[in-house]
Amino acid sequence: MRQNAAIDEEQRFLDRATARRDRLAEHLRAELASEVTDAVQQARQRMLRGQHDELRRAQEGLVFGRLDALDGTVRHVGRVGLSAEEMDGEPLLLDWRAAAARPFYTATAVDPQGQARRRHIRTTGSVVVGVDDEPLDGTAAGDLVGEGALLAALDQRRTGRMATAISTLQREQDEIIRARASGPLIVQGGPGTGKTVVGLHRVAYLLFTHRQMAEQAVLVLGPSPRFLDYIAQVLPALGETAVVSATCDTLLPGVGVGRAESRRLAEIKGRALWQEALDRFVASLLPQARELKLRWEGEFYVIPAATVGQALASAVPGRSYHQARLVFADQLHHLLAEAVAEQREALLAEMEEGYEEILARFDRGMPPGTAHGSSSDVDGLLSEEEIDELRERIAADASIARFLEAWWPIREPATLLRTLLSDRARLAEFAPQLTPEEISLVVAEPAPWSSSDIALLDAITDLLGDEETSLFSGGEPVAEQARRRRGWVYGHVVIDEAQDLSEMQWQMVLRRCPSRSITAVGDIDQAQAAHRHTSWAQAVQAAFGDRWTAAELTICYRTPREVMELAGPVLARAGSHNAPPRAVRSTGIAPWQRSVPAAELAGAALELVRQLQQRWQGGTVGVVAPADRVDGLRAVLGEVPVLTATQAKGLEWDATLLVDRDGIAAEPRGWNGVYVALTRCTQELGQLNSA
Repeated sequence: MRQNAAIDEEQRFLDRATARRDRLAEHLRAELASEVTDAVQQARQRMLRGQHDELRRAQEGLVFGRLDALDGTVRHVGRVGLSAEEMDGEPLLLDWRAAAARPFYTATAVDPQGQARRRHIRTTGSVVVGVDDEPLDGTAAGDLVGEGALLAALDQRRTGRMATAISTLQREQDEIIRARASGPLIVQGGPGTGKTVVGLHRVAYLLFTHRQMAEQAVLVLGPSPRFLDYIAQVLPALGETAVVSATCDTLLPGVGVGRAESRRLAEIKGRALWQEALDRFVASLLPQARELKLRWEGEFYVIPAATVGQALASAVPGRSYHQARLVFADQLHHLLAEAVAEQREALLAEMEEGYEEILARFDRGMPPGTAHGSSSDVDGLLSEEEIDELRERIAADASIARFLEAWWPIREPATLLRTLLSDRARLAEFAPQLTPEEISLVVAEPAPWSSSDIALLDAITDLLGDEETSLFSGGEPVAEQARRRRGWVYGHVVIDEAQDLSEMQWQMVLRRCPSRSITAVGDIDQAQAAHRHTSWAQAVQAAFGDRWTAAELTICYRTPREVMELAGPVLARAGSHNAPPRAVRSTGIAPWQRSVPAAELAGAALELVRQLQQRWQGGTVGVVAPADRVDGLRAVLGEVPVLTATQAKGLEWDATLLVDRDGIAAEPRGWNGVYVALTRCTQELGQLNSA
């Protein structure tokens, strides 16, 4: 079919699909306008509102693909699913996440999956601007799905925000997106392989396929606030709102990082040993069994040590410090109520024995056969209702509460952690794996929290526990509830740049997803964190042991072949045994270098950035430099992003200017940082070095 005719054909279908979407949205609006009176109707309204919002957001790229089956069936694929006008007809438009749409991403000439042709439809707003037909009979060359559409998307100018990629996902990406979510999946992918795209589109797929996840929300962890801002519009554009985005530093509500820390200290505090150390420390704070003497309404009552021990043994196992305290307090109120009742019964029994003796003496002086009263029908026993009432009075008594607070005090996590981290003797006792020199470094730390402290604070907060009980509150969106609740359990967690998580940060993740339904994407060769893990097995051993699944992205779509040719030698200098991903596109622009005296670097950078901005108008230019040059360059370059290699991870620009490569190589992660810096561009790379 001629190109113009194919465009006209797809324009007619797009018009039809747009009209159908508008009619469905209008129908949903009418239903949402109706009054609701009960919880069932409210739940249905929430579902309808979600459907309406999804349709409303499906403006750009409503239709982007078509499958022509060998049997003549034609199916279109798009952002959302649209039902047919006829009640029993085939769907007008397949949702990209539906099983029936999968051949659009996975069919090949070798395995056509019943398809004769795949068509990629390019649109701008409501206008079809191009089509790319891909026969699946072996006549098409290449190993990319929809190569024309993919390369066209990659050549577009960067805006500083990531866009959706549902129309250009590749086979190896789709296989990971649709993989089972029953355990940890670790995805290794070099620069430009679409790791972030895979992670975010996997969220959308899982929420579509496993509806219960929307009730629990999905957590997306990124390496920095800048990165989260970069990806912020992707999931809403895909219609997903049951998602919380955060960094490890912002996972603990109400707590923030107040200072930087040395890499040495970050490495020490990131070790898995702290989990056991904090567990032992909190366990040492639990009260020991002893005889308890309690005062109630002017009388003293004794709870024997053996009884206290039994209560502790039933309250503590499997519970946090404060949860165990609540359980023990309830038992203590019950034990005291029983002690009060028993003492009252004993007192009444003594009174009754004395009264019976008086009556006996009186009877001996009375004529035979004379009747007298008896107290035998007064036993002094309290009814269950009376004991329950007594227990409630004891539970509300301020003096009993003060006694419990003194014997088993409520602990504040931040205060408790500071107590441990500032006490050399306690650290030696509870973290014996630390050397005296390492303990000295920890104790010498100033007060504000550092990044590695957040993971420790999260761990001790979890061990202490809280009194949260309810999962939902009114009509508040689930993502908002999850965001402000430390103890929220998510349905799934996606981690980007996961190679940089410390062992204690992995524990933060596990606490929020005990089911271990986790997808972690990253590149072990781009690790910038203080730890020295050189393989995924080392990085996740403490969290998962050997119980995780590995996947790999092998094709670089973003970074030009001309740039990736520089990556192999850099990786070798970094000590990596991995091969860089295979680049599939070329821009024809060779990377270039300039050298100037060190004092002239900032001025030269300004001139070169201006030239790049001129060449890539409508796109973006970014600068990567050593940490000690960043402030000076920012002062000269103004609004142009100037970042360290660590800060630049996960980001991309049309053109990158790498300033002082040797300075980056001299930083702690050395050539790994250079590897990151080299691979941020989609079109052109320039390097500016000091002569």
